[in-house]
Amino acid sequence: MPARELKQYTRDEVAQHNTPDDLWIIIDSKVYDVSKFKSLHPGGVTVFSDEEILGQDATEAFYGLHRNEVLEKPQYARLQIGIIAGETSQLLSTAPGTVSKVPYAEPTWQAEGYYSPYYKDSHRRLSQAMRKFVDEVIMPDAIAREDDGRRPSPAIIQQMGELNLNAMRLGPGKHLEGLTLFNGVVKPAEYDYFHELILNQEFARLGLRGYQDGFNGGMVIGLPPVMHFAKPEIRDRVMKEVLSGQKYISLAITEAFAGSDVAGLKTTAKKTPDGKFWIVNGTKKWITNGTFSDYFTVGCKTEKGLTAILVERGEGVETKGIKTSYSSTAGTAYITFDNVKVPVENTLGPVDGGVFVILSNFNHERWVMICASVRAQRNVVEECLKWVNQRKAFGKPLSSQAVIRAKIAEMIARVEAGQAWLENITHQMNNMTYKQQADLLAGPIALLKMYATRSAQETARDAVQIFGGRGVTKTGMGRVIEHYHRTVTFDALLGGAEDVLGDLGVRQAIKNMPKGARL
Repeated sequence: MPARELKQYTRDEVAQHNTPDDLWIIIDSKVYDVSKFKSLHPGGVTVFSDEEILGQDATEAFYGLHRNEVLEKPQYARLQIGIIAGETSQLLSTAPGTVSKVPYAEPTWQAEGYYSPYYKDSHRRLSQAMRKFVDEVIMPDAIAREDDGRRPSPAIIQQMGELNLNAMRLGPGKHLEGLTLFNGVVKPAEYDYFHELILNQEFARLGLRGYQDGFNGGMVIGLPPVMHFAKPEIRDRVMKEVLSGQKYISLAITEAFAGSDVAGLKTTAKKTPDGKFWIVNGTKKWITNGTFSDYFTVGCKTEKGLTAILVERGEGVETKGIKTSYSSTAGTAYITFDNVKVPVENTLGPVDGGVFVILSNFNHERWVMICASVRAQRNVVEECLKWVNQRKAFGKPLSSQAVIRAKIAEMIARVEAGQAWLENITHQMNNMTYKQQADLLAGPIALLKMYATRSAQETARDAVQIFGGRGVTKTGMGRVIEHYHRTVTFDALLGGAEDVLGDLGVRQAIKNMPKGARL
């Protein structure tokens, strides 16, 4: 459908339409006829009773109450009848793929005029392509699914599979060899952890926490044990199904009886007399993507220890959703295994050696969560900087208040420190073997996750204070802040609670203390 041709008006012409039955207003050089709409306005007809608005420029009043996206909705876009002659929009572009020009809204390497030793042309190409893909393809689905609670649309997961983006989310490695990555934007041989960091941080720009976990979060943590420890024929089949988006997998470790205490798991696996099958019994809780998963990487108590087993959904496997403070689109599940018969060939790694299998992926899981947490904090910084510049209180912009500036200063300091530490660790990952990462980075990654999630909660609290009542309202100006504040604690718990990770980091440091160190 061709775009409507909009008539041009002068401001004097608009000013003549200033009565209740003939009411025009100007918003950012655009002319709107609200004569009939005023009585339908959610805030009531009195919103339009101010003489400073009737037939006048209402830009400041509008942006003191509404997000720009309101004007993009069809029912409101239809109200526009023209534009002001000789004037153009003053709003910064929000077209898909746009890099924000708001200070600190982007990591330094993406900001104009800044430099970084870590990022190359292939990183910039991937960032540009991924941002456009997220904005155009994923964001509309995320908004709809976060609202209705249904699982992320399988068609988009399959599109991710066709582009090999699902495989890219597992990090660099042999699984990428021979693949065309995102239409060739980056080659498998050059793909590194900074490319994966970009994927994770672009996903986090969605700002919709339940959807982000529902969007194959289970694959990121549940498939690596299969990739590294399953028998080749099982590995190849399951990876093909999951990476293509045809099937889904979850990591099923946590139980009501054992949170961060992996050694305390009570789900059991016992071999049949002929030794050909495992019989799995027990329950798992808070399992991401569990309600719609086809496979489960399960930690089971066996005769002499812990064993990791790949369980396929079937007879004896029952899942039901758990209500949490974020959307059910995450598929958070309570799982019951009732005499589930599993072929012994589905064992992942050595029998009774499952602790190593499970722990081997914890560093990567926590690193992924740090990437997302730091980027999500940056989203909040941008929201707050925009808000304090357009919101007036006591006759002045909020940014004129020293206490407000102090809060934002702390937010910026936290997010920039987190990003810098994250990039340092990512650089180490690029230059270490997997074993070296396990030996040297488990402690730093644990400490950084603790720092990032604690910083996130401080930022969430400060952002609510800056937005006031809007910061606890699910729609409108503060919707991003309300959602963030409500769901920020997920990162503080998933992948290991803050206190547990902090202790892990210090214990590793103490373990590596040189014997001759003295004051």
